[in-house]
Amino acid sequence: MNDERPADPFDELMRRSLREEADRIEPSDALPEIRVRAHAQRPSRRRPWLVTAGVAAVGTAAAISAFTVFNGSTPTANDGDAVAGPGTTATASGVPKTPPPTVMSAEPSPVPTDAVKTAAPTVHTQPEQTVRNALVPVYWLGTQIGAPKRQATRLYRTWTKVTGHPAEQAVRVMTTRQPEDPDYFSVWRGAAVNSVTRTDDAVTVDFKQLPKARLTADDARVATQQLVYTVQGALKDYQTPVQVTEGGRPVARLFGQVDATEPLGRAQAADVQALVWIDSPSEAQALEPRVTVQGVAAADEAVVNYEAVNLKTKQVQKSFAKTSEGQTFAPYSFQLKLSPGPWEISVYLVSAADGSITNTDSKSVLVK
Repeated sequence: MNDERPADPFDELMRRSLREEADRIEPSDALPEIRVRAHAQRPSRRRPWLVTAGVAAVGTAAAISAFTVFNGSTPTANDGDAVAGPGTTATASGVPKTPPPTVMSAEPSPVPTDAVKTAAPTVHTQPEQTVRNALVPVYWLGTQIGAPKRQATRLYRTWTKVTGHPAEQAVRVMTTRQPEDPDYFSVWRGAAVNSVTRTDDAVTVDFKQLPKARLTADDARVATQQLVYTVQGALKDYQTPVQVTEGGRPVARLFGQVDATEPLGRAQAADVQALVWIDSPSEAQALEPRVTVQGVAAADEAVVNYEAVNLKTKQVQKSFAKTSEGQTFAPYSFQLKLSPGPWEISVYLVSAADGSITNTDSKSVLVK
């Protein structure tokens, strides 16, 4: 008995149509894209169960219908952490925004760690501001009278007007000019300054050529402070140390004694500075008969002595004045009435022990 039924033309047509439709479907391999996304994202630390659930959902969807899995559609925001990945924000189109690089990134930084550690810090070099007819201090060396062991070298201050870069011009005066006061001198003669620049940590004075003089340790220390005091005084910055270079290169020693490999700080005034100065009048200044003498002194009893001698008539005026404070550098001022002619004005300190002169400064002036 034959149980086969005649073929239904409609059923045969449907089967043929389904086979042809299935043959036209070319599913793409999405595995490489899935792997790239998985490596690009960090594993979820907050909700690990979502990853498992997402994978299970993908498998379930594949079992339900091949048309649904391989429909060529792009992921959307609704795909959740399994697609967008934790730590990112998905846009409305479903494409995750690229997070900024952080130390928490799962991927290593493209910049080698050693390169980051050895990168040189940014140094902000600032040239000096230009001034016009600015009054700046210039320091010189002078002999301290009455020093206990021998005549010691000390710093004496004068004032000069400069135009241009104040510290550079002040150093140029200190290294090239002869001080007006014959009691002062400089061992920096012969040096040639190149530039003065500033950073946050130091003021660099670069020389084309440094002085060749070799000094004793004490004199070299004071001579080095001559530069430091002049530069800092011109800049009105008494804290930032001074770095000395020659042709842009570090200098080992100054005057054969002072280590200059590191920036040089300002020494205590009592260690290097003369204990009495005359700031005004200046050397060889022409004056009216009524003269005001001003300066700075460190006097034990806040007392400075002075003497004015007419170099032509030998007329003498002597007395004393008070500083504003004792046992520290403090200003003093007094007035003289002088006859016309050349005068020498001296201000000095006297030892309380034996009455000898211990420190002095003097100026020769012409009274009109």
